[in-house]
Amino acid sequence: MIVVTGGAGFIGSAFVWKLNQEGIDDIVIVDHLGTSDKWKNLVNLRFTEYIKKDDFLQMIYADQVPFKARAVIHMGACSSTTERDADYLWMNNYLYSCRLADWALRNQVRFIYASSAATYGDGTRGFSDDDALIPALRPINMYGYSKQVFDLWVLKRAAEKQIAGIKFFNVFGPNEYHKGDMRSVVHKAYGQIRETGRVRLFKSCRQEYTDGGQMRDFVYIKDCVEVLWWLLEHIEVNGIFNLGTGRARSWNDLIHAVFAAMNLPPNIEYIDMPPGLDAQYQYFTEAKMGKLKSTGCPVACRSLEDAVRDYVVHHMQETDPHL
Repeated sequence: MIVVTGGAGFIGSAFVWKLNQEGIDDIVIVDHLGTSDKWKNLVNLRFTEYIKKDDFLQMIYADQVPFKARAVIHMGACSSTTERDADYLWMNNYLYSCRLADWALRNQVRFIYASSAATYGDGTRGFSDDDALIPALRPINMYGYSKQVFDLWVLKRAAEKQIAGIKFFNVFGPNEYHKGDMRSVVHKAYGQIRETGRVRLFKSCRQEYTDGGQMRDFVYIKDCVEVLWWLLEHIEVNGIFNLGTGRARSWNDLIHAVFAAMNLPPNIEYIDMPPGLDAQYQYFTEAKMGKLKSTGCPVACRSLEDAVRDYVVHHMQETDPHL
């Protein structure tokens, strides 16, 4: 049995889709559906059981998980970079991960978890996933810090030799629709174009970046799940790895790709950044991918333009946009 926490969420449900593609449906989904629409991510998927995240944690505490787990793919977390309840993030993102990882290690269960590029903060300390540099990182929001402290928990116990962590960069693609304001700009832009014919981007507050010239490492969800699948199949590969394309692109590039996928000329309006946001805004992210490539991982990420076109044409323009 493969356990996917956050299995109804964006990356988690996409990975369940990948498992289904590989002919695997002995899957336990752990999540909290609540009142959001993320249940829709489950409709097209095959799995054995759904367990509420708090109930699963109680099973872990009691060491009474009622099935034999082959692996835990731990994608469950609050991913909002604007969440202000630090106690909630500490409990949900950090302590839950500690308990789950400890159980997996004790029971020799393959453990793969989601870290985040938000651990890199404003980027002034670089984007290297070298273990020796991780303790020096300084996240600029509580979400990033909740991911950072778990990475440090892993390193303190030398668990990076037994489990795999992934620092996801700017992931976009199908099944993100329930994420509200945390949806990718690709999805938001598609909606703006359909409604108004234009896209609004923040102006730059820094002279070295033009308006819309701020840069991120945008990576497609379908490429991300290929990496997760490879790590599941290669249990000998462990460590904390970046996952991006390795090439930063501008917001202007991204929006031009959306317009091109919709066969429309670009129309961008630049608006002022909200007060206070600039202090927490990442102007540049770019994954250093050498560490993952050195393991022999063969996954090659598609170009921004190809990824956006696949997302727009094969999902957002379809009646059912889900995987």
